Amino acid sequence: MTRLIKEPREVSKGHMELAFEWEGEEPHPGQFVNVKVDAGSDPLLRRPFSVYDYENGILRIVVKRVGRGTNRMALYAADEMVDILGPLGKGFSVPEDARVLLVGGGVGNAPLFFLARELREAGSRVTCVYGMRSAEYVYCAGEYRDACEEFIIATDDGSEGTKGTVADVMPGLLDRTQYDAICACGPLRMLEAVTGIAVERAVPIEVSLENYFGCGVGLCVGCTVETTSGNRRACVDGPVMDGSAIVWSSLEK
Repeated sequence: MTRLIKEPREVSKGHMELAFEWEGEEPHPGQFVNVKVDAGSDPLLRRPFSVYDYENGILRIVVKRVGRGTNRMALYAADEMVDILGPLGKGFSVPEDARVLLVGGGVGNAPLFFLARELREAGSRVTCVYGMRSAEYVYCAGEYRDACEEFIIATDDGSEGTKGTVADVMPGLLDRTQYDAICACGPLRMLEAVTGIAVERAVPIEVSLENYFGCGVGLCVGCTVETTSGNRRACVDGPVMDGSAIVWSSLEK
């Protein structure tokens, strides 16, 4: 059981941050934790959340309120003990002394903050493109700015930053800078578009899939992803995978 340090903090419309006192294995950027929302059996299945940050024994996640489970989490009290499995899955690579482009959309921006911090500590130069529908949903922008050499917000309606999608922003960045790697997390349609651009520009890309993980440990085979080298389980072979190897047409979007 893991202690919630303080009650959930609202960070933008529909998004909240939870901070836990973490005594388990140290997580890596791109890994996730599987939370048993309630001590009872409703809801039955655990909920997966990317690690937003980990430092000095404190593990943070960002949660989007979308249903019964996440709304129950919004009611957690300070010092509440929560059943959490993790860290789980395969995370992002953290190259040293490289130029890396991070691309996120929606709650998929969450794991990129932890990744940005680790990359900077490894001596890499980081540009982050942070996509949201509109300004009211943007969360923790100040932390991202501090972690990145360059931080760009793109909103669908233009209410903050550049108007358009992250895929609209990418070509201009790739025209001016030779990146060694691209790392992305977000909705499937966004990831497919971003991967297409990366492949066209011959830049290696890792993507973190936002699948729903029933068990989180590879037993239920409910998160199978078709790749060019066969089927893979997103919860154990991912959630971070080589974007160019995923058969995107096989995934529901």
